[in-house]
Amino acid sequence: MKQRWLILFLVLIASFGVLGIGGRSIARNAPPIPAAVQGPEGVLVGPGQILEGQKSYLGHGGQHIGSIWGHGAYLAPDWTAKALHRWAELTLAGLRAQGLSEAEARARTRTLFQANTYDPATGTLALDPVQASAYARTRFELARTVVEGDKDASIPARWIPTLAEGERVADFFLWTAWTAAAHRPGEAVSYTQNWPQEPLTGNQITPISHLWSILSIVLLILGVGLMVWYQASREEEPFPAPQALAPQPATPSQRWSAIYFGVAMALFLVQVLMGVVTVHFGIESNALYGVDLSRILPYAASRTWHLQLAVFWIATCWLATGLFLGPRLAGREPKGQALGVAGLLLALVVVVVGALAGSQQAILGRLSGSFLLGHQGYEYVELGRLWQILLTVGLVGWLVLVVRALRPALAAEKGRLGLLKLFLLAAVAIPLFYSAGFMYNRETHIALAEYWRWWVVHLWVEGFFEVFATVAIALLSTRMGLLREKTALRSVNLSMILFLGSGVIGTFHHLYFTGSPAFISALGATFSALEIVPLTIVGYELAQSLRAGRALGSGYEWPFRYFAAVCFWNLVGAGVFGMLINPPSILYFGQGLNTTPIHSHAALFGVYGFLAIALMLFSLRGMTPDSGWDARLLKIGFWGLNGGLVLMLVMSLIPSGLHQIVQSLQYGTWYARSAEVVQSPLMRSFTWLRVPGDVIFGLGALAVAVFAVKAALAAWKWKQA
Repeated sequence: MKQRWLILFLVLIASFGVLGIGGRSIARNAPPIPAAVQGPEGVLVGPGQILEGQKSYLGHGGQHIGSIWGHGAYLAPDWTAKALHRWAELTLAGLRAQGLSEAEARARTRTLFQANTYDPATGTLALDPVQASAYARTRFELARTVVEGDKDASIPARWIPTLAEGERVADFFLWTAWTAAAHRPGEAVSYTQNWPQEPLTGNQITPISHLWSILSIVLLILGVGLMVWYQASREEEPFPAPQALAPQPATPSQRWSAIYFGVAMALFLVQVLMGVVTVHFGIESNALYGVDLSRILPYAASRTWHLQLAVFWIATCWLATGLFLGPRLAGREPKGQALGVAGLLLALVVVVVGALAGSQQAILGRLSGSFLLGHQGYEYVELGRLWQILLTVGLVGWLVLVVRALRPALAAEKGRLGLLKLFLLAAVAIPLFYSAGFMYNRETHIALAEYWRWWVVHLWVEGFFEVFATVAIALLSTRMGLLREKTALRSVNLSMILFLGSGVIGTFHHLYFTGSPAFISALGATFSALEIVPLTIVGYELAQSLRAGRALGSGYEWPFRYFAAVCFWNLVGAGVFGMLINPPSILYFGQGLNTTPIHSHAALFGVYGFLAIALMLFSLRGMTPDSGWDARLLKIGFWGLNGGLVLMLVMSLIPSGLHQIVQSLQYGTWYARSAEVVQSPLMRSFTWLRVPGDVIFGLGALAVAVFAVKAALAAWKWKQA
């Protein structure tokens, strides 16, 4: 067994070593930000103005109004693609006006945009006269859009308050457009690996992207074969001695953990509501059935809340599980534990309310200049830095509470590495990897900021929270006689090697077109494909989960059924739909389109949302009397959430995403994100077709929330006689 843990340790050292080397390379090879953009008639952009535009864009909601390099919201334009197309279009028109033939003008346009005229010695980017004139006109048009608003894109009027500030934001957009077309020194590709596709500038997918896409699929097939062989070679082990953990009155701190679950479900319901409002804004533009919400809760704010709340409620369930398990596994509760758990809940509520209010006020322009209280501008880590600091302090406090509760049980394991020590190590990783979000601010180069942001989104949420959940379920399974501890340790070890060994380096698959060197795409493509290999035995895990629920009975059928849903959506959402966007050859045409929400909805809720609910049910079952356990509501919730998610995907997200990919293939990314496509009758029909799925999903969410509140209240009232 020691050899297995040594292998895991070496895998982690190697993986994080590669991730660190990649980050250093991204920082050293990031696209330069010119100190000045010079035209023949003078300076177009002065020192610091591009960075001022970046800070303004991020401070007013950033990636929740349109996207940059394909990362962000899907309703407003991708500003990189839009700026590049319009700048090239006006340059082409200027060259035609000089008397060049159509072929000559198009060839000259491609040459002008691909030529890298940045001088690192002076920090100056020199533009051709025609290109400079087109730059000025494009900047004016973009500035007017962000100041006056655009109803079709749900951009409210005065999103950016002044024309001067709007021009700085436009300078930032145009800089990202320049990085997308200008070739890296000594190379024949742009800083963004030729993304987005743009015929006017000669941007087309690179041959090396096809190569790594093909190799990733070959490695996936090889990995699947090896995984199937491994699974087939194992002897199936019967359940040693199934014995349900009998419900018992909660300790004082466990009663407070039950309240955590009620709070989490309230956040879940608000998140669902914000999702409905955000989707509707695609039809009515910042209005809800005639009620103008542009100065109260515009699209950028509702979308921010929708994503923030997803992280908040899922994390709250996982944290509450840790707080419940501590006293249950140790068999006793430390003095003062209840006070600490209650205080942490109060702090969590303060952080959630503060983060939501601050981001909304920033988008409305009142806190746009406050990085501390307002909006950071990046998806999933939108909360202002103060709230981020307080949340991190809260996570450390949670870790202290878990450790002090587990201390007696940890002593029983003595020197060996058992499940409890693994549980503790997984708990340590949660605040540790969330702190990666402190490695950047609004002034950090966006290529490097994206690198650190995905440490939080990919490694924290998708990596170490999953490890924590895996160990927690293994612990519960051993306590209920479903696994021998030796078998559980072996399974956890293998899962960690497979998921972290591929997932850590697989973080790079988010960074194909964000100003990263070409080898980042190679690593991201191959290792992200390997992340899917463990999912090939999901059918076995699903069957085992259902068998375990039946073997235990006593109300544990439903927790295991929700865990079976995790297994199903892991295969479909993370696996099948993950491969829809992972290979560079596919993502090149789908970056920033509705193909990404197919994966994000099916994986974020399908895997991590259902996992959070499953952990909640395991915990509540252990402290809820039979009178408070309403299986009927769990049945409604289970089929409502699963059925609603399927309908949402099949009737709306999948067809709309595929339609946009077709437009991208034919005309370019800018057109696939334009109002002509996004607001077309066909796309609006796909939006309306979300209604049946959203209604069914909402009813399922309501059923689970009502169940959780009833169970939490019953657990709170049930005290030892």
